[in-house]
Amino acid sequence: MTPKTPKAEKTGLSRRSLLKTGAAAGVASLFPAPMLWAQNIKDIKIVHAGQSYSTIPNIAEQANKDLGFTVEMQTLDQTTQTNRMLTQADTLDVVDLPNTSMKYFLGRDILMPLAVKDYKWWDKTVPLFTAGTYPSGEAYSMQGYAPIKAQYYTSEKADEYSLTPTEWLVGVPLYYNADTIGIRPDLIDRPITSWADLLSSEFTGKVALQDGVAIGVPDAAMALEAMGEVTYVDKGNMTKAEIDATIDKLIAYKKDGHFRSFWTTFEQSVQLMASGEVVLESMWAPAVTEVRTRGIECKYNGMKEGYRGWYIMMMGMGHLTGLQRDCAIEYMNWYNSGWVGAFISRQGFYNSVPDNVKPLMSENEYGYWYEGKPATADILNPFGKVMETAGAVRDGGALWDRMGNIGIWNSLMDEDRYLVRRWQDFIAA
Repeated sequence: MTPKTPKAEKTGLSRRSLLKTGAAAGVASLFPAPMLWAQNIKDIKIVHAGQSYSTIPNIAEQANKDLGFTVEMQTLDQTTQTNRMLTQADTLDVVDLPNTSMKYFLGRDILMPLAVKDYKWWDKTVPLFTAGTYPSGEAYSMQGYAPIKAQYYTSEKADEYSLTPTEWLVGVPLYYNADTIGIRPDLIDRPITSWADLLSSEFTGKVALQDGVAIGVPDAAMALEAMGEVTYVDKGNMTKAEIDATIDKLIAYKKDGHFRSFWTTFEQSVQLMASGEVVLESMWAPAVTEVRTRGIECKYNGMKEGYRGWYIMMMGMGHLTGLQRDCAIEYMNWYNSGWVGAFISRQGFYNSVPDNVKPLMSENEYGYWYEGKPATADILNPFGKVMETAGAVRDGGALWDRMGNIGIWNSLMDEDRYLVRRWQDFIAA
């Protein structure tokens, strides 16, 4: 059982402040319990399971330098991670998840609600998450699983989401981005400006989709709607009739030989584009950049119907108590304090607290990644590899040029199980 600390609370020395400042050493005789926590912090291990671009050894190494406890990272694919959280929740302490996984855990007492007061960067977090708007105050698209749909709990019970701000966070928003179509302009005779081009007969046999309902379906829906072939009330949360109309159309395109492939991994998407097997495909921004590092032209400009948005959140697990819980919260605060944000921004993702990131990136880096400015020197990835050379401008421009034009968010639909079955029909057709 964790000792109580009434005296520490009276003096304003909470366990978390003791963790951060080491103040316990100076008050050992007065506050033996906090001193015990400070002595034992080195024995704490936080197990963080998450995505391949967030559970990177370099980040764990930096965390173990900066924090007084151990961070162990485990990289899991989304399905494995979801199953692990549902069946072995007590083997994990902190997790990061795509927005499309959030609803699986609601009301199950698996995740820890986080009080706004315990997250020190909330007032600096971009309003996509804090208010459900762009910086201008304008509301963004609510099609798909928009950030505000799973950012706040109605109460500490954590059994219902709130669309308006409360004192309880579902988690800490980490990264977000605006995705679009990957393009080989050297193999195409005209500009690509609409999602409709993804299904144009001009490119039959030269198109790939991501094999999954969270990304492949929204991309296909954007294309079908742009072509006028399917009309949706909310293409990010389709009815069964809309799902059937979508999948039936895609099956017809597949039988006509329109799709060259369906990719599941980052490397597969890179190889399809780099080899010239496809000229248009669902793609992630870092994959486009990886193609370019091979000396191959590849574009990622926005479509007139808007981008597909997504985001990643970090949560503590519901089993955490005492010092273990305090260390998990401290780790989540550290994760968005700047160093990690700068590291991952160099892969092409945006951090939710840009003000913390900017001082830890060069003027050239921040100008290129966040402000849409031409690079004044080589742009390097987090591992020192040249990604772009001087004069390059990020596709789509500055942060809010891209994130300010979202047509749909990655989605977890109410009819998700039905959609998965119909998607499998499509893949098998």
